Amino acid sequence: MHNWFECKIKYEKTAEEGKIVKVNEAYLVDALSFTEAEARIIAEMQPFISGEFVVSNIRRARISEMFQNENGDKWYRSKVMFISLDEEKGIEKRTASTMMVQANNVKEAWDGLQEGMKGSMADYEVASIVETTIMDVYKYEAE
Repeated sequence: MHNWFECKIKYEKTAEEGKIVKVNEAYLVDALSFTEAEARIIAEMQPFISGEFVVSNIRRARISEMFQNENGDKWYRSKVMFISLDEEKGIEKRTASTMMVQANNVKEAWDGLQEGMKGSMADYEVASIVETTIMDVYKYEAE
């Protein structure tokens, strides 16, 4: 199982007009701890950022599934409600789960989520799909 951390990076970059602007970008990193997440995001960002940058925030992201699409350029956070029946009380119980989907728009995110959930035996309904500010996702890969 993956442990996801949302890391925010602050740095200065040159805009198209040539002026320098401060940016704050978010990334998802698969790591075992906050310390490892910080080390991994620094290692991943160093080749892309000239000059200094700061890891301004790290927080744990409770993500149960990640559906990647190489053609997608945005990340969407999907809230999925799993529906189960409580036998004793005879009522439906809903359990929320957060899933990330990579897509170009909400329709593609919906389709990607449905495709990823095809093998699921559980009853579910999609409560929301929201575009995020996540720039990229770095999964753990053994060397």
